[in-house]
Amino acid sequence: MTTMTIDDSAVAADPAAPARMPHDDDFQAMFDLAPVSLWLEDYSGLRALFDGWRAEGVVDLRSHLRAHPELVAACSRCIRVLRVNRRTLDLFAASSHDELVANLDQVFRDDMYEHHVDEMCALWDGHHRFASTTVNYALSGKRLDIQLHGAILPGYEESWRRVLLSIEDVSEAARATRALARSERYARGLFEHSPVSLWVEDFSRVKALIDEVRALGITDFRVFIDVHPEFVSRCLRAVRVLDVNQQTLDLFAAPDKATLLARLPDVLRDEMRVHFAAQLVDLWEGHLFQRREVVNYALTGEAIDVHLQFSVLPGYEATWELVLVSLTDITARKKAEAYLEFLGNHDVLTQLRSRPSFEDELARIERSGPYPVSVVMVDLNGLKEINDTLGHVAGDALLRRAGEVLRKAASEGATAARLGGDEFGILLPGVDARGAGQLIERIELLVDLNNQFYHGPRLSLACGSATCAEGERIEQAMSLADSRMYEAKRDFYSAAGKDRRR
Repeated sequence: MTTMTIDDSAVAADPAAPARMPHDDDFQAMFDLAPVSLWLEDYSGLRALFDGWRAEGVVDLRSHLRAHPELVAACSRCIRVLRVNRRTLDLFAASSHDELVANLDQVFRDDMYEHHVDEMCALWDGHHRFASTTVNYALSGKRLDIQLHGAILPGYEESWRRVLLSIEDVSEAARATRALARSERYARGLFEHSPVSLWVEDFSRVKALIDEVRALGITDFRVFIDVHPEFVSRCLRAVRVLDVNQQTLDLFAAPDKATLLARLPDVLRDEMRVHFAAQLVDLWEGHLFQRREVVNYALTGEAIDVHLQFSVLPGYEATWELVLVSLTDITARKKAEAYLEFLGNHDVLTQLRSRPSFEDELARIERSGPYPVSVVMVDLNGLKEINDTLGHVAGDALLRRAGEVLRKAASEGATAARLGGDEFGILLPGVDARGAGQLIERIELLVDLNNQFYHGPRLSLACGSATCAEGERIEQAMSLADSRMYEAKRDFYSAAGKDRRR
């Protein structure tokens, strides 16, 4: 163990001797060498000015100065700078006290008006101390953000002849604060004015639920949520939406954030639960960034196809407390894709399925049934004559009418297609010969109704059907149905007294 010894000859000589009191020279030295800017000022002129205003009936100094802003400068002129220290000269880039005092109009200007009023109001209200964060300027023109503290020195409370001010340069901190504020405004601007829907969410409670499942020893999460679908609902309710941007409100037809958040069950429903379950599986497997196409609903009930991007923000990987979800409206794209798919599988003129689509469905039925399978072959009577006499526009109109009849006649599960020119085919999986005959009767009935509704050339369809059992080829049934259709067509032309070959 060591003993610390203080070698102080004055104390050793006479421990009972009183400590030496600082001389005035010591105070002067402390003033000059202080590490902060110090100003010794005389406010007695300001006190006299205030007394005069009180005698004139001024009660509220702030209102008085607001009504007469030129009086603020008059107040400043009443203040005399008696002395400043070396730190003050360095801070304000002044070579001497005289240079600084001679250029005070460059030091106290612009931004400090309101703060200067606050200081004077504190004195007006009887306070002997005041403080503010304000702006001064060095003689070089450099802006100085400062923290100012002022106090009337003891013994001068009545006259205000001695007021000590300390000024601390906080420019770096102020610049950092302004930079942070700019950054926050920039981020908020990007968020609010983003052209995509943005959601800031808290998934921490979802993580807690998933962690509870892990703690139970569950290893196959997919099987777990299949067996316990209520867990998906619990997780969906555990998500907290912290904020959404304007594009979100526009996308979901919400008047404000409160309304949207109150009606989230109307937005996230039906197919969204399936997508959310898949999202939970990805989170279980550690995928904190995800992309998928999902369906949400506007508050009007309209379905919205969106491209969803989900990301746990950096720094929150352990808690999932902050998640950014972006939704891009792809409804128009989905409709375009669906239309292109429709065009690829359908005949544009009649809106029936195309021949390639018909053949694909035929191959599928041959592989998996169900049997029996019936085929109805249909031909439009008189199309060549209409084209020759009235033109192809009239012929196309008749083809569209034929398509309209066949679409309405074909029951669910049936495939009605335009095979080429004026020929059509209908596949009827799981339908026997009697059902095929009933379909032909329905076609004939709809043709009669169609002719009553439309003016111009009469619509006439020749039909033939055939049925095949399991193990038989559908192409053979098609060939037989085609033959029967041609028999019906010959009967039509024979009854009309026309030769089809003409």
